[in-house]
Amino acid sequence: MGAPATAYDEKKETCGTVCLKYLLFTFNFLFWLAGGVVMAVGIWTLVEKSDYISLLSSATYAASAYILILAGAIVMVTGVLGCCATFKEQRRLLRVYFVLLLCIFLLEILAGVLAYIYYQQLNEELKQNLRETMVQKYKQPEQEHVTKAVDKLQHEFKCCGSNSSSDWGESVWIRTSEADGRLVPDSCCKTQTLNCGRRDHPSNIYKVEGGCITKLENFILDHLKIIGAVGVGIACVQIVGMVFTCCLYRSLKAEPY
Repeated sequence: MGAPATAYDEKKETCGTVCLKYLLFTFNFLFWLAGGVVMAVGIWTLVEKSDYISLLSSATYAASAYILILAGAIVMVTGVLGCCATFKEQRRLLRVYFVLLLCIFLLEILAGVLAYIYYQQLNEELKQNLRETMVQKYKQPEQEHVTKAVDKLQHEFKCCGSNSSSDWGESVWIRTSEADGRLVPDSCCKTQTLNCGRRDHPSNIYKVEGGCITKLENFILDHLKIIGAVGVGIACVQIVGMVFTCCLYRSLKAEPY
């Protein structure tokens, strides 16, 4: 009676292992896709919104994006490795796979901590630095990236000045002959034409309560929420993957040495 029971147990064990293999393979495919999403969010932050990063004195926002890109790249490589480890049923590969999952998990925690810290200090940083950056560096030599960022900020967010349009009265550029009589940059105008910044009447330029600080702060906070949500989502998926990996690892027989 002992033999049939053993055969039944082996069959049951094999069936469980096969189920785990396919579950882990499905997980790895989804994980690989998620890695692409994480990397895309990081690249989008740096490429599409890189102009705004030049207006920030802290590198924390950019660092979070770089960490996401790195984590996304590792996730995609790990997904491929996970598939190989699953179908080859090699415990050593599974160990490497588990360690990589753990490293990615720690990277995402680091990105989340950086995002949270930056969330707390963002308002104060913008108050201290954005106004000074706009009035001191706009249209100045070797500050083309700041000029481009300020113009893009005012045009896209339909705002004028750091706190209000009156901030431009203290601009280094406005006080020079290069401003050609402008009271504000042309990017403040509701309809942009050459020298439209000579009139600062509300019918001509954007008059937004809180100025560009409020607009930029809300944009960055919303983006930090996206980064946080993506990180938390991937982290939750990883926990499931690590559990599956442990189960499959225990179900496989030890490799002979």
